[in-house]
Amino acid sequence: MQWRSLVVGLVVLRLSLSCLLWLAFGLGPGVSFGFNFHLSFNLHKLDLLFREEKGVESKGKTWSQQIQGKKYEETESTCAQAGQQPAPPRSYLGLFQGRQDEYVRRYSSFPESLKTKMKDMARDMFYFGYDNYMKYAFPKDELNPIDCEGRGPDVLNPSNININDVLGNYSLTLIDTLDTLLVLGNVSEFQKAVKLVIDTVSFDKDSTVQVFEANIRILGSLISAHILLTDPKHPFGEVSFEDYDNELLHLAHDLAVRLLPAFENTNTGIPYPRVNLKTGVPPDSINETCTAGAGSLLVEFGILSRLIGDSTFEWVARRAVRALWKLRSNETGLLGNVVNIQTGQWVGKQSGLGAGMDSFYEYLLKSYILFGEKEDYRMFQSAYESIQNHLRRGRESCNEGEGDPPLYVNVNMFNGEIMNTWIDSLQAFFPGLQVLNGDVDNAICLHAFYYAIWKRFGALPERYNWQLQAPDVLFYPLRPELVESTYLLYQATKNPFYLHVGMDILQSLEKNAKVRCGYATLHHVVDKSKEDRMESFFLSETCKYLYLLFDEDNPLHRSDNKYIFTTEGHVVPIDKRFRERKWSDLGPCEDGALRETGPATWQHSNTSNCDRIPEERRYALPLKSVYMRQIDHMVGLF
Repeated sequence: MQWRSLVVGLVVLRLSLSCLLWLAFGLGPGVSFGFNFHLSFNLHKLDLLFREEKGVESKGKTWSQQIQGKKYEETESTCAQAGQQPAPPRSYLGLFQGRQDEYVRRYSSFPESLKTKMKDMARDMFYFGYDNYMKYAFPKDELNPIDCEGRGPDVLNPSNININDVLGNYSLTLIDTLDTLLVLGNVSEFQKAVKLVIDTVSFDKDSTVQVFEANIRILGSLISAHILLTDPKHPFGEVSFEDYDNELLHLAHDLAVRLLPAFENTNTGIPYPRVNLKTGVPPDSINETCTAGAGSLLVEFGILSRLIGDSTFEWVARRAVRALWKLRSNETGLLGNVVNIQTGQWVGKQSGLGAGMDSFYEYLLKSYILFGEKEDYRMFQSAYESIQNHLRRGRESCNEGEGDPPLYVNVNMFNGEIMNTWIDSLQAFFPGLQVLNGDVDNAICLHAFYYAIWKRFGALPERYNWQLQAPDVLFYPLRPELVESTYLLYQATKNPFYLHVGMDILQSLEKNAKVRCGYATLHHVVDKSKEDRMESFFLSETCKYLYLLFDEDNPLHRSDNKYIFTTEGHVVPIDKRFRERKWSDLGPCEDGALRETGPATWQHSNTSNCDRIPEERRYALPLKSVYMRQIDHMVGLF
């Protein structure tokens, strides 16, 4: 019983501190202690202990106010009954009112000359990595930028999935980078790279790769490059060449056929996580996969099916999505992060927006945008509502009111209770998805939180503990998610704040990650030690989004056609060809709520939602200075 005495003692200490703060600052005990993470979050853990004892569910609109409840409301009403007129409580946001002008001065303008300089800097960054890959690494998959050598699969250690899931001995970086060359306007190098791929790449390899990674990095890039080569609208000018005969599409088809065995011999229709490109599913393959890995194949597989007129690929990908959707919690509507593909049982019950789940949500919306299938949008709408109801913590409005800034936490899929106190860097994609969905207000706040973390470390740690204000997992592999969201928010708002964010990211990468032959993974975001690896997404996504952020006149921005980016950043046009299918149905729908699957007309949902942003805010800072300062404090910047 000693722990009970300790808990009671700490609670008494909490109440004593509340009284002292009330006396010293005029802060009533019902006010959020968002300015002191260590106090409020540790007390929240104690509160969880008591609630578990009592069987009381712990819910709240803010992170730190979760420890407060009716007892404080009762105290306030008792004081009122005594006939006293207490002074209005002083908002704890008042602690962040000082020096607001520093944010306005820093972020409210961005000269054209500086924009041009940053665009050139982003271009140089790409070519420093790309040219050195071609010089020192091609035809291997990746460049080791410190030793200036190529890297392929780890054939001596097949269990090294960190390497072997991604590297298949098929010139990964060259393929993944194809459409980035066009975005940068280098038609001649794009044509040269396409011919290299056609002449040198084969998928008839004894390589065991992750289905998800091969799909988004290789299949998606081949399809994107083929579409851009054959696009009659020529957004990048005349980029095709005389003897091109759909070879990239044939390569994409060949790879997709080699991935199909993952969908066989599975009781649920959810695919195995890995296949051998020669022999199919390895005999020792595990029966567990993550939700994102199994449920993020629909964009690439669907486009391929509609390009070649074969429904097989879209059908298996859509069946996997439906199977996962059927397994969501009846109570919360949430999905877990790891599932058994044979039993349909959730092995990982954590529901969040980061690793293992991120692109599942992304592809529900992007599949609808591309294909117009109403089923996809209904699933996304339902998932988004569950996310808002159970993962979102913080004040109701991003730019108004009291309380902590909005944050999306990791919860138990069955009851919505917080499972841990970290978020991961992959979640930084979510503001960009919110922009596509028209929820710009929430996107602004979540993006600001991740940017504050970047400002503190000059990078995004793979996991950041919001309770301890410290990284849980310290490396940064040059991920693009924060840059992607920055770019999309700038396109939605045209606010110069996001140009400053991009400049900060560019300068941090130049300072902290640049090495002899490229840009290296940061092993430790605090001491800036490095690992000798430059993943392909640095060139295909990070550099691409940085360049587009500063290139207002890019053909993607000026073209009458509309484009969308895959989860690997590959450019795909929103084309009526992809709204048409040469088959009558997409297979049986097992969930009655999703039976209607006819094509729909995409409406830009952000049109009406953006109108909710007040006129006076459209040309000021996207987030009020007081809230920016609050977030900076909450991640330990001061």
